[in-house]
Amino acid sequence: MIAQSIDDTSSFDPAQGFELTTVQAFNNLYQRLVKADVNNPSQLLPDLAASWSAGTDNRSLVFKLQPNAHFASGNKVTADDVVFSLSRVVTLNQEPAFILTQLGLDEKNIASHITKLDDATVKFSWPANASPDFVLRLLSAPVASIVDSKVALSHQQNNDLGHQWLASHSAGSGPFSIRNYVPHEALVLDANPTSPAGAPKLKGILIKNVPDAAARRLLIEQGDADIARNLGADQMAALKEKAGVKPLAIPYASLYFLQFNSKASAALGNPAFWEAARWLFDYDKIANQLLQGQFQIHQAFLPEGYPGALSDQPYRFDPEKAKAILHKAGLDNVSFKLVVNNQPPYLDIAQALQASFAQGGVNVELVPGISAQVSTQVKSHAYDATLASWGPDYFDPHTNASAFAFNPEDGSKTLAWRANWQIPALSQQTVAAIAQADPAKRVAAYQALQRSVQQSSPFVIGLQARSLIAVRDDVKGYVQGVNPDMVFYDKVSK
Repeated sequence: MIAQSIDDTSSFDPAQGFELTTVQAFNNLYQRLVKADVNNPSQLLPDLAASWSAGTDNRSLVFKLQPNAHFASGNKVTADDVVFSLSRVVTLNQEPAFILTQLGLDEKNIASHITKLDDATVKFSWPANASPDFVLRLLSAPVASIVDSKVALSHQQNNDLGHQWLASHSAGSGPFSIRNYVPHEALVLDANPTSPAGAPKLKGILIKNVPDAAARRLLIEQGDADIARNLGADQMAALKEKAGVKPLAIPYASLYFLQFNSKASAALGNPAFWEAARWLFDYDKIANQLLQGQFQIHQAFLPEGYPGALSDQPYRFDPEKAKAILHKAGLDNVSFKLVVNNQPPYLDIAQALQASFAQGGVNVELVPGISAQVSTQVKSHAYDATLASWGPDYFDPHTNASAFAFNPEDGSKTLAWRANWQIPALSQQTVAAIAQADPAKRVAAYQALQRSVQQSSPFVIGLQARSLIAVRDDVKGYVQGVNPDMVFYDKVSK
């Protein structure tokens, strides 16, 4: 039994589900053509594809499917299922569809870009100038899960490709299938012993909706839950010495950072101010004292665990150095308003930043508000600065590079756009990185982009979150990776 909040759920259809609860379920319900190695996510492994090869044009991939793979229904996994699954993502065009449509795919051209060569062979091509290495990463994302086309179409309503039925059911080949889903109450999974991924060790899983973190702590402490998710620092501290419980703080690909509107004032658009701000962020105190290990210090836009992520920490809290930088630039008596979500940990971090910036002679006025209000202000450029967080949409460096180092003229609402940061050269480098066919050169390109943003940008990246969970001592084999979807129950035993 797993205790967590499942109130965020919209749909268990992989073409739509994009919340924490749903993406955590997809690795256990479905398989993709390829998957990230649990122990080394930078390495891609075969999943439903037995092998693949890239075309000489660097704009196509051919996949050979496993010969004897079957869905939970007993239906054989065929090329028709792969064509159906990837095409329906583009056709339905729900929120996570952009992961595939960024390749230049749309409802009009998708039929010509994913084709069945024979029952066990599929060709996938794309119009955009993107390397096969990048595309393989996209195909390992939850949205690219392979759905049993026969089952989905047997439940079709009004030509919805099974979308409404799949919101609360599953049609995959993963180690589990959905037995029952009751919104805001529970999700019950049954073992799929015939899964090509291998039979799971548990017969079933109950994921119970427990919205209150303190209640989740009590359940795990008393032995009424085997895993408790999304705990806070207080709950972790309370469980530290409890017999039978193992608290775990797992690095998680969510970054927290200061973001300045570079057009809000002359000071906030001055690179000297951006540099000073890096020395006024009290990284150590916030991560290790205020937030008690909920976060770790991290100063680059790729989280720890991602290919090419920079782990060095060139900045520390040094208000005297910041003062000297500001004075040399003629920036005296700088002040700004910081719009911030009024919930922890945002407001807690903002209050600490208000105090640390004051030591450098910078006055920060906090403007707390609800999340939707803050988001509206930032997206309409009606703000000076904000404390924000950002998590990746798929496991590839481009997911964050396209947010922090990309501001094209086509109106894309990236983080750089929200910061009013005009970067044509950096944007070109970001586009060039996805076209790089050599994986090592791609990594080097993203390291260079990180250095540029780290050294001079309206972003002061300071923290990487940790996923705080607790498991009972008798739970063995639980695996969780850095990305939100990297939650695996197939090897768990009690």
